[in-house]
Amino acid sequence: MNTSIPTSSPPPPSPASPPASATPAGSSGSRFSGLMRVRDGLEAIPYSLIAIPLRFAVATVFWRSAMAHLANMQTTLYLFENTYHVPLLPPDFAAYLTVAIEVSAPILLIVGLLTRAISLVLILMVTVIEIFVFPQAWPTHVQWWAMLLVLLWRGAGTFSVDHWLRRLLLHRGL
Repeated sequence: MNTSIPTSSPPPPSPASPPASATPAGSSGSRFSGLMRVRDGLEAIPYSLIAIPLRFAVATVFWRSAMAHLANMQTTLYLFENTYHVPLLPPDFAAYLTVAIEVSAPILLIVGLLTRAISLVLILMVTVIEIFVFPQAWPTHVQWWAMLLVLLWRGAGTFSVDHWLRRLLLHRGL
């Protein structure tokens, strides 16, 4: 007695395309399909795994700057008074505000807390730096903007406090 489930046979190949066995191994068709498999594999990587190095990369940049500023706060104050021309803010206030952001933002990014808000603050800060302080460093600033825009648009990902808090609040109906 045959208990197997009947299966339909695959459709016959269309006359316009040769069977897969007729395509030579070194042809562009097989290279294209190989590239498509690589692309599909890359697209299968979850965003949460991509967000982690983005968060760490941005955090590292601002943490190092904070440590340099804190290593000699008198020099930092001097730079804000005489070299960095931040508009609308008194130099001392701008220096302390900058250092506060540079110390707190990396910590929040690493744990993934308030990621979108911090990304927006850092985008604004980098914009001020680009326009008023170091306009010649635009290639570096573009890289920072790119990473920060991804975090702003997509958030911190699954491995973050943001994700945990969102799940907690949704579970409670808030």
